[in-house]
Amino acid sequence: MREESSETKQKLRSGFTTGACATATSLAAANLLINNIFSERVRIVLPQRSQTRGSQTSENQTSGKQVNFKLERCERIGERRAIASTIKDAGDDPDATHLATIFSEVELSAVAGVRFHAAAGVGTVTRDGLSIAVGEPAINPVPRKMMTEHLLLLADESGYAGGFEVHIGVLNGAKIALDTMNGKLGIVGGLSILGTTGIVKPYSCSAFIASIHQSIDVAHANGVEHIAASTGSTSEHYIQKRLQLPEIALVEMGDFAGAVFKHLRKVPMKKLSLCGGFGKMSKMAAGHHSLHSHDWPIDFSFLAGLADELGAGKALTDKIEHANTSLAALKYCQADAIPLANKISQLARQTALKAAQNKVHIDVYCIDKAGNCVGTSFVSSAGDDYQGVEDQDQNMITRT
Repeated sequence: MREESSETKQKLRSGFTTGACATATSLAAANLLINNIFSERVRIVLPQRSQTRGSQTSENQTSGKQVNFKLERCERIGERRAIASTIKDAGDDPDATHLATIFSEVELSAVAGVRFHAAAGVGTVTRDGLSIAVGEPAINPVPRKMMTEHLLLLADESGYAGGFEVHIGVLNGAKIALDTMNGKLGIVGGLSILGTTGIVKPYSCSAFIASIHQSIDVAHANGVEHIAASTGSTSEHYIQKRLQLPEIALVEMGDFAGAVFKHLRKVPMKKLSLCGGFGKMSKMAAGHHSLHSHDWPIDFSFLAGLADELGAGKALTDKIEHANTSLAALKYCQADAIPLANKISQLARQTALKAAQNKVHIDVYCIDKAGNCVGTSFVSSAGDDYQGVEDQDQNMITRT
């Protein structure tokens, strides 16, 4: 589970997906076996965007972008088996697999075609709701397609009529997977091999967003009707304790609230509980679906305006305008009994309802860095609109 991300904007760089790394290493190992060609670098072709959105095209593989990967290892480990590895560079994406060693063991087969297996560090699917069938290695459809295309093209160009048994692994992958959502998704034993374009754009976080979608899909496929989406480890700990939901119902949305809202338009769910830090929820309250500072910094003028609506004097609104952090602004309001976090929760809930197109009941919980609830907004079973804070002694929500 990730910590809450920083409020400070930084310059970011792109990287490559585990799927692209697996494609490069499987191609290198196969080329060594078939043509006895070893090099320190291998070139692959990334899929075009049009080929990653379900379109059926006849575009040749070579029409995509060509990229090179440095190999850490490429050697035979048997007469008909070879291994190749590379170190994944995810750029500045907050990816658990950044700098992980991705490897492929390829074995030549008399049976034509390409078949995939999980080597050490790659997980196996055990729950319904994912794009890969139960019992299969957690290698997603686009990486499978990329590897298949590259290996079949190599076979055709080399005059090789046989097939390939492809074993994809990640060094220390089982340990790294503990920092991902795989356990909640029912992927056991290691990581997933992911990617749709081969490129990781920083804080587009395609793998993270895919995991959000998968979390919701798995929950739905297993009969869950109430999920809770949180922005980080502190908020998830609070909401799990507060609502006593099973782990399968917990969705780590990070900064990508929009990914949750959009997916809930497609996947039926009765109730969504949102929980996040005050700063993150203030961005949602302002109407934003991305909560990261790279897209939206804290808007202190917005916070000051809300405080003014709630009865704050000019001295307080000036302090909020010049606050160093969102939590400092919150503390100024708390000291003057201005229920700013309640208002933030109410507006965040309105943003979420609109984005989800009112297809799900939503409640919002806003917390501070210590994991204490500072504000909330929800509709009771009787249809009453509630805002309030949690009474730390009695564990109750009070109406305001």
